[in-house]
Amino acid sequence: MLNTAIKPFKANAFKQGEFIEVSNEDLKGKWSVIFFYPADFTFVCPTELGDLADHYEEFQKRGVEIYSVSCDTHFTHKAWHDSSDTISKIQYTMVGDPTHLLANNFGVLRENEGVADRATFLIDPEGIIQAMEITAEGIGRDATDLLRKLKAAQYVAAHPGEVCPAKWEEGEKTLAPSLDLVGKI
Repeated sequence: MLNTAIKPFKANAFKQGEFIEVSNEDLKGKWSVIFFYPADFTFVCPTELGDLADHYEEFQKRGVEIYSVSCDTHFTHKAWHDSSDTISKIQYTMVGDPTHLLANNFGVLRENEGVADRATFLIDPEGIIQAMEITAEGIGRDATDLLRKLKAAQYVAAHPGEVCPAKWEEGEKTLAPSLDLVGKI
């Protein structure tokens, strides 16, 4: 799925006290994170969504919109938002995917369970998937690491011919792949 365009979709969502419609067109022109999780009112999921909420301002400063997605409805997202201290701090868009269109489009639907895998997709302004991560049910993700990956993806996009090595942090040296580097790293 890396380096492929996202497929068309329309879905209902909950954002900042309102129900809205979200489509693939909303992602165009800016960096986006699609953050799939299995279900509302669960255990690992609220810790991940809360971590993203804590870092949302940092993502926004970098021109990134976050879309959390589960196979629940947008109504369930509102109920969870209204009843959980952790989820109530979310300002980003919570997308409902009860038809499984998005989970299928991104290849993360657990068909025998009707829920999505724990999966993250980093999408560039042209709608192309630049990074993805899928973890097992019990392994929560880290918004700080996602932010680091985003910074690397944005740097590489802005600096053709350069790449970011392992553990790269903003401001550190990058590499310019060339024949001269072969066997020297």
